[in-house]
Amino acid sequence: MSPASLIIVGFLLALVAMSFAFAGGAVVVVLPVALIGIAAVGFVDIRRRQQQAQSVEHFREEAKAEEVQFTDRDKETLSDK
Repeated sequence: MSPASLIIVGFLLALVAMSFAFAGGAVVVVLPVALIGIAAVGFVDIRRRQQQAQSVEHFREEAKAEEVQFTDRDKETLSDK
């Protein structure tokens, strides 16, 4: 998870802890809000990772599709070894 995601999740968990500490009835409001917030952060993080993985796959496909053109100097350098 990204640092921003961890901060948001930590803040939401702190809200839940404070609701237990100061007013037991606040749990009814804070718990669903915190769960929705944590789920939203998780969804955004998963979506970002999927897009990142797809871009890497697309980059690999492009690299395979392109034929490498070697100059005569490149061929000399490669054949020296």
